[in-house]
Amino acid sequence: HRNEVESLSEPEIGGREPEDVEVAAGETYWWCRCGRSQTQPFCDGSHKVTDFTPLEWTAKRAGPRNFCTCKRTKTPPFCDNSHLKL
Repeated sequence: HRNEVESLSEPEIGGREPEDVEVAAGETYWWCRCGRSQTQPFCDGSHKVTDFTPLEWTAKRAGPRNFCTCKRTKTPPFCDNSHLKL
């Protein structure tokens, strides 16, 4: 059993397709960066055993947004189709 923080060079793959989420204007969302969250695409605290921290994002307007779950996007927290290369 390990107590030290695991060092990961890349996040785990949280999913293989983006997640469409209806966001509310002015709401803050915490996007999972580690890929371990069971509540993809958002943080559930699973990063605590990694070097990763979630990304805070606040919606400027309401509507659907395409959140990345593979954690390889170059445009976090949104999908840039990086999952197609996995």
